[in-house]
Amino acid sequence: MKQQILHLDLDTFFVSCERLIDSKLQKRPLLVGGTGDRGVVAACSYETRRFGVHSGMSMKLARRLCPEAVVIRGNSSIYSKYSRLVTDIIKEKVPVFEKASVDEFYADLSGMDHFFGTYKYASELRSTIIKETGLPISFGLSANKIVSKVATGEAKPNNQLRIDAGFEKPFMAPLSIKKIPSVGTKTFQTLRNLGIDRVSVVQQMPLEMMMSVLGMNGKTIWLRANGLDNPPLVPFHERKSISTERTFGKDTTDITKLRTTIFAMAENLAFQLRRGEKLTGCISIKIRYSDFNTYSKQLKIPYTSADHILIPKVMELFDKLYQRRLLIRLVGVKFSDLVTGNYQINLFDDSEEMLRLYSAMDTIRNRYGELSIQKAAGMGARTIGRFHNPFSGEPPTLLAHRNQ
Repeated sequence: MKQQILHLDLDTFFVSCERLIDSKLQKRPLLVGGTGDRGVVAACSYETRRFGVHSGMSMKLARRLCPEAVVIRGNSSIYSKYSRLVTDIIKEKVPVFEKASVDEFYADLSGMDHFFGTYKYASELRSTIIKETGLPISFGLSANKIVSKVATGEAKPNNQLRIDAGFEKPFMAPLSIKKIPSVGTKTFQTLRNLGIDRVSVVQQMPLEMMMSVLGMNGKTIWLRANGLDNPPLVPFHERKSISTERTFGKDTTDITKLRTTIFAMAENLAFQLRRGEKLTGCISIKIRYSDFNTYSKQLKIPYTSADHILIPKVMELFDKLYQRRLLIRLVGVKFSDLVTGNYQINLFDDSEEMLRLYSAMDTIRNRYGELSIQKAAGMGARTIGRFHNPFSGEPPTLLAHRNQ
């Protein structure tokens, strides 16, 4: 059975959502992100890109490059809603899929040639998504996960492209080396200094030469340039939540102790998300009283892994749930509806200083331990944390409730 991997990517996702809400924004240059001078561009329309604008750029510079652009602070809850709509459609239509981020998906269509034809099925799936959500989406289809992703990039905007088996290498050859996934700015500059600007040049180089310059990353780039690197598709159902609970040694109504514990739990779980390159779309709080009656409450939120978004939401949820004023035996915090994604800028409020602060704090935790740096409000709960990386690929260990 020939492998057939489909890659789907929603085109300029945040911009497309804004245009669905307001049709006056169609074909106008549009920037979504922080509206202040220290804000960051979270997404930009194709109309702005010819001016040199790209996501991740400071909003101040983007406005200078494209002064006629419409700047929108946006609504991240709307983007999460549309991401879930697309996910539900794909989940219903394909046997195995991977949600790589809020706007990017892989699906294994191997074997469907016997029934529908994989290209026809992929085309119908794309049409269904466009019809039911109104969002433009592109796809690439090939026997290789990496080639399919590159093909999607070449198909954009709002189009589709199939690379037949055996044509992976000729397809990749004329492309810029920047099109190879894993070639970042530094690697690109290193290769350019060697006179390498096209994938075809890498294809002609010995593997040993690439490894001597870039180490194991050179091997990965060489394999991808030749259409040989084919990482496995990671099923979406791999892990859907992370949580932590605390059973107190003595039942308590000490509100300061309870809030400190909840705060520290939320802070630690947010760090686990960033360490595992995950985002959460749902938070939950659990309370077990001394009479063993257990109550929980959950809240859908825009996908994030940021402390300053998650912790206030968790504390707010706890305040709503804690109503009985009885002695409490156990409290717990849970983050669910997880998707893969690097720490994402709070699309509209984050500054570059805040991003650097998160990076510095997480670097300290990774090097010296999870409790090496904490916010003051969580200092009273010193036993929070100290558990393995929940996204290490190993099955989670069953932990007994630890005493406060």
